Amino acid sequence: MLTIHKLYCLAFFLLAPSASPTSTSSTLSPAPSTTPAPPITPAPKHILFFGNSLTAGFGVNPNQAFPALIGHRIDSLHLPYQVTNAGLSGETSAGGKSRIGWVLRQPVDIFILELGANDGLRGIPVTETAANLQAIIDAVKAKYPAARIVLAGMQIPPNMGAAYATAFRDTFRQLAAKNKAALIPFLLQGVGGIPGLNQQDGIHPTAEGHKIVANNVWRVLKPLL
Repeated sequence: MLTIHKLYCLAFFLLAPSASPTSTSSTLSPAPSTTPAPPITPAPKHILFFGNSLTAGFGVNPNQAFPALIGHRIDSLHLPYQVTNAGLSGETSAGGKSRIGWVLRQPVDIFILELGANDGLRGIPVTETAANLQAIIDAVKAKYPAARIVLAGMQIPPNMGAAYATAFRDTFRQLAAKNKAALIPFLLQGVGGIPGLNQQDGIHPTAEGHKIVANNVWRVLKPLL
């Protein structure tokens, strides 16, 4: 038989409140941190210079070539762009057409096309140069439809005849209009034909000449950034 003392103990045990999972006596969770999350830095966009020895910076330090000078200016302004120099000395429009697929393996947001000068110096038919440049532009548009195109206009001395020189110069304006591309009217404006701003060959700019070329490019490029 249960004694009275044991009955009291059993009643106390049965009537005592059990612990609740939601009891406020449990340890409180720490308050959420009020430290702001670090800002997300957007991935840089890409500017690709595609050209010949003028773009490559023939005869000067690579850091003195106009694409590098554009890159330095962009960095100083803290703009979210990365510059790539895909210039190749001796490149013609046909060579550029063959090479463009390999170059486009990297991202492109702004494509600056500087080719054709070597075609003009060799007297290649203007229609052939125009077709090659159009093929390069088409390849860029197919791979990166949203990319902006900038076309560097070129001029040549009238050694091949005035008609050829005029047709050559007008080709760049016509291509820019056809493709709704930004046009640098003459890449070497203020440099071409000025001995003190060109190397001994009279074709390639000196370091000082590249600074002027960079300004010619910047005037057209800046509104696109």
